[in-house]
Amino acid sequence: MRAPKVQSNLTILFGQPISHVLNPMSRSKALQYYILARLLLAPLMILTIVTLVFLLLRATPGDPVDALLSGRASDEAKEELRQRLGLADPLLVQYLRYLGKILQFDLGTSITSQGQNVWEIIWQHFPATLELSLFGMAIAFLVGVGVGALSASKPNSAFDAGGRLFGIITYAIPMYWFGMILQLIFSVQLGWFPLGTRFPLALEAPPTITGLYAIDSLLNGNINQLLTSLYYLALPSLTLGILISGIFERIVRVNLKETLKADYVEAARARGIPERRILFAHALKNALIPVITILGLTFASLLGGAVLTEVTFSWPGLGNQLYQAISERDYTTVQGIMVFFGAIVVFASILIDIVNAYIDPRIRY
Repeated sequence: MRAPKVQSNLTILFGQPISHVLNPMSRSKALQYYILARLLLAPLMILTIVTLVFLLLRATPGDPVDALLSGRASDEAKEELRQRLGLADPLLVQYLRYLGKILQFDLGTSITSQGQNVWEIIWQHFPATLELSLFGMAIAFLVGVGVGALSASKPNSAFDAGGRLFGIITYAIPMYWFGMILQLIFSVQLGWFPLGTRFPLALEAPPTITGLYAIDSLLNGNINQLLTSLYYLALPSLTLGILISGIFERIVRVNLKETLKADYVEAARARGIPERRILFAHALKNALIPVITILGLTFASLLGGAVLTEVTFSWPGLGNQLYQAISERDYTTVQGIMVFFGAIVVFASILIDIVNAYIDPRIRY
């Protein structure tokens, strides 16, 4: 008589019959359906981004024609240029025309960059943004996990209070302000790092293979170019990494504190396993699992922070190009770069969700 009761309890626990949970084929199908559902949502999310960017650009003050002609041309010349750029058409016509181009993977032609294709602008400047983002993410992960682990391992201590304060400060400080402070201290006062740019103009940049100067220097075996690349990359990546690290610090600190109270940790202590080994070999490894969940959101914050960091340090990346395009009211370039960034964030989030579903079966049920 007890078997049905156990079956019922397990059904309630797992949300479905236990035979379905334990069946690898059923779990595989559930994962496939979950991945398919996430992939089908991707076009809808990208369409939402395209629509919002299109409407917000038209709602903001300023006119690309005035930005191009600087107000010196006659009204007739302005109207002629507006007709040639398609800006005189009704808003719905402009929107449908732009959607048609997006479906053909055509991001259009820049209004202000002498007719340069937006894809060319992206491929030319995105490697610099990618390099800055990768180094910034590495610093953010190392600093965030380190501070969070130290804070959680010593609860109710000065380290714990310092970790909480670190998380609050790094979350609240504006990126551009922090970058300028680092420039003032380490570049102007101490002279340890350059004020900005990616590579000195007096030296020859590494031959383009991947577009990432540090990797290209390694592939070409040029140590001087590698050191120079890292030297110019240090301060911008520190600015980006330290402020993003607060996200990792908070997640690791909260989860590690809970993990250190788990039964298997208490059992390990009872067996006399050293505290350091418990922390790094058992507790920290499990506490890092939720970090995967926030990687998608962190990546979005990383790209947003990269824009401000690039502008502050005159870094020739895609974020700097976006800032210039916004300043010049270059609708086409702004739309193209924003759609490109949005697509990266959407697919990065989907990838993180799929990894989570593969690691944790509860997510897909």
